[in-house]
Amino acid sequence: MPAKPHSALVLASASPRRLELLQQVGIEPARLLGADVDETPERSEHPRSLAKRLSRLKAITAFEALKARGEAKDCFVLGADTVVSLGRQVIPKAEIEEDAVTNLRLLSGRAHRVFTGVCVVTPSGKARQRLVETRIRFKRLSREDIERYVASGEWRGKAGGYAIQGLAGGFVVRLVGSYSNVVGLPLYETLSLLTGEGFVLSAPGAVPAV
Repeated sequence: MPAKPHSALVLASASPRRLELLQQVGIEPARLLGADVDETPERSEHPRSLAKRLSRLKAITAFEALKARGEAKDCFVLGADTVVSLGRQVIPKAEIEEDAVTNLRLLSGRAHRVFTGVCVVTPSGKARQRLVETRIRFKRLSREDIERYVASGEWRGKAGGYAIQGLAGGFVVRLVGSYSNVVGLPLYETLSLLTGEGFVLSAPGAVPAV
């Protein structure tokens, strides 16, 4: 069923990168509602399964919070989760400098994969998902490369310990797939998922419904 013209998007994330990516393609979320969920991988969980599970969990958690407040009417909820992996090994977010150094040493000169799960929950409560994979190879990083990057602070809180849209873009020898996926939200797939479920894209500059 087509969405009403006053349908609104709620982004179940506090990530400024995901917000910026949506704004880049003319979508201004009506609300940001970061879902506080446990992101610990389950035993033997594959990185792609982790990204799918967490994106769905974030979207449904935010939707249920809106529903409990009686605010879910006409709202589409978008959840996403990005996971960086070497084979089946999840490369965690870097919270301290030691994490960043360890991650960069692991990725140095090697190919890795970035998975982003995207989940949309419609106003009726129906959940639809996509999983996007991008393959990346880093150059062999020198000690100076790593020290300079760690000093920049760009790694803090980032999946895999790096931000491709910053200095780490200079480490990339090869990228196969979606660039925006590596930043945190695959735009083509996200737009396809939203419009496929009936979300109406507003004209640029339009004020989103709340």
